[in-house]
Amino acid sequence: MPLRSTASGKVARDPVHHPLFARCYTRISVAAETRMGMAGVRERLLAGLAGRVIEIGAGNGLNFAHYPGTVSEVVAIEPERLLRQKAVAAALHTEVPVDVVPGCAEALPVKSEGFDAVVLSLVLCSVRDLPRALAEARRVLRPGGEVRFFEHGTGGGPAMALAQRVLDRTVWPLLSGGCHLSRDPVAALREAGFELGPYRRVMMPETGPVLPSSYCSLGTAWRPPADTSASGH
Repeated sequence: MPLRSTASGKVARDPVHHPLFARCYTRISVAAETRMGMAGVRERLLAGLAGRVIEIGAGNGLNFAHYPGTVSEVVAIEPERLLRQKAVAAALHTEVPVDVVPGCAEALPVKSEGFDAVVLSLVLCSVRDLPRALAEARRVLRPGGEVRFFEHGTGGGPAMALAQRVLDRTVWPLLSGGCHLSRDPVAALREAGFELGPYRRVMMPETGPVLPSSYCSLGTAWRPPADTSASGH
């Protein structure tokens, strides 16, 4: 696993290290922008955002070009080194200021209540501790702040749900950088204390074969305006 220097001069390990998956993901995700309609999904995901935004699990930075000019700053957290390097390169060509930062979803390296919005884009499937990651998202979001999410998860009939669970327990996480197919991102957001806003099912690809990873949810949630329980870190 690669090592990196910290501000104190000590050497720390990258929290996530999937170089082979990162290379494959980069190729697949770039192709999916047009072939699977992902560019349009990113536009809908980010439309209307404003103020300071934290994007958790920024990957190779394909969201960056879709942030509207009303966003004053994006802090993009990405733990995987190769993907983070791609994200840094993407950030150089955006109109909105983007700061790409190493870190993991379960321990975000930012202050509490410092952001107007949190963006979760195909990341909740692969975090190691989903409740802890969402608790961190809630912590760094100001009360009344907004969550935009586009996540894949459980879906289809009993046969597909069984296939997703079997794949999760066998080869899928090993082949896909820790990804899981049978998580329920909408339920997880609700259980983490967010108020769910409008959301809808999106199939990816929109046309073509239905895959175990096809069942996506695109929507909005909020940290309740009177919520003070997540602050104080």
